[in-house]
Amino acid sequence: MYAAPGIGLAAPQVGVLKRVIVLDIDREDVKTGPLLMANPEIVEASDEDVSYEEGCLSVPEHYSDVVRPAKVKVRYLDRDGVQQEMACEGLLATCVQHEIDHLDGILFIDHISALKRNMILRKLLKVRKEKEREEAEGKPAAELEAPDRVHTL
Repeated sequence: MYAAPGIGLAAPQVGVLKRVIVLDIDREDVKTGPLLMANPEIVEASDEDVSYEEGCLSVPEHYSDVVRPAKVKVRYLDRDGVQQEMACEGLLATCVQHEIDHLDGILFIDHISALKRNMILRKLLKVRKEKEREEAEGKPAAELEAPDRVHTL
């Protein structure tokens, strides 16, 4: 997650079929440290929505504005197995919702228009085909550079 660089990761993204997410939205002005949530569920969501430009480690180098509830309350088990509830807003609310979506098989591109989603999917397919062609020709895989973005969820 940190090497990508990302601020959230769901267990299924790394092949672990558990309902576990980890978030770390530390910034210079906000220090939370890593937050681990097992079996997270959103128990309340505000009527107010907010749009946030999201990216994803599962859909590298692609970003789009996603509209989600501005505030949520999430119930989860902490690393000691103790049930917790947390009120989330801002980046934390967006990140929690994004990572819980992964647990349910949903990507941020599922929240955007079909036109934008199809453009991203076509670009990803093109990159995959180029990599496969290069590998077949024996060329070394190109290093992926992290895009100049603040957050990848």
